[in-house]
Amino acid sequence: MLLYRSLLSCCLVFALSGPAMAQSPSTLDKVKTSGAITIAYREASLPFSYLGADAQPTGFGWDICGRIVDQVRRVIGRSDLVVRTQAITAQNRIPLLTNGTVDIECGSTTNNAERNKQVAFSINYFYTGTRFLVRADSPVRSVADLKGRKVVSTTGTSNLQVLRKLNADRGLGFDLISAKDHAESALLVQQGRADAFGMDDILLYGVRASAVNPASLAVVGETIQVEPYAIMLRKDDPAFKKLVDDTLKDLIRTGEFTQLYKKWFESPIPPKGINLNAPMSEELRANLRNLSDQPAQ
Repeated sequence: MLLYRSLLSCCLVFALSGPAMAQSPSTLDKVKTSGAITIAYREASLPFSYLGADAQPTGFGWDICGRIVDQVRRVIGRSDLVVRTQAITAQNRIPLLTNGTVDIECGSTTNNAERNKQVAFSINYFYTGTRFLVRADSPVRSVADLKGRKVVSTTGTSNLQVLRKLNADRGLGFDLISAKDHAESALLVQQGRADAFGMDDILLYGVRASAVNPASLAVVGETIQVEPYAIMLRKDDPAFKKLVDDTLKDLIRTGEFTQLYKKWFESPIPPKGINLNAPMSEELRANLRNLSDQPAQ
């Protein structure tokens, strides 16, 4: 009987260590073997990740991704590492990361508790809160003014959940609809088919700056639920997360992070040379000292 139990235990251990429990290779092993790393970018999340006048990805997050790729090359010993790009949306960014299509996303993704169940995040590198884009001639100037109106946000964003909660908590009774991306959300406002576009305020400034007539739009309302942005990575990959975090720490320590911030948030940026005039928030200044990857709840 003892021999039988021992054999049974061995069989169970063997079964559990088979394909069902096989782990995917780490990101560093994956890119070293393949000779390529795939970076996810957003097409219209100005100034974090967007297409420039040459139709190539650019932005604050994109620059930081470039520094991370440089470090990956050094660590894996492959100066010939090829950088591939993949456009993503708010809806598909997590699936494309978890299934291995992309290896890293440096964009405008909120680091929150729900997403941490599926992916991992770096040290937080920006803080923002939900506000509203309206037509300049709109009477909407505060959250209270949304009562009974039509509000749009982008599918797959945390802002939709924030706005649903706001609507319920304050009994505003606004009609909340969704659009496929930020550009479509803004278009609905410009065409008068929605009264306000609820989104992270910094992205709204970018949308406004990219409009044919920026003066026709305004960013209004009190900030709702300040949340952090961070670089999105696959879960359970401590070596790659350490590399990404260490790269960010080095950028912060040397002052290059602050230089990049001034380049993208406090200087004229492509494609129209508009300055967002968005000084660093107190939350971000604090996190440059604390170096936390704490998610929003």
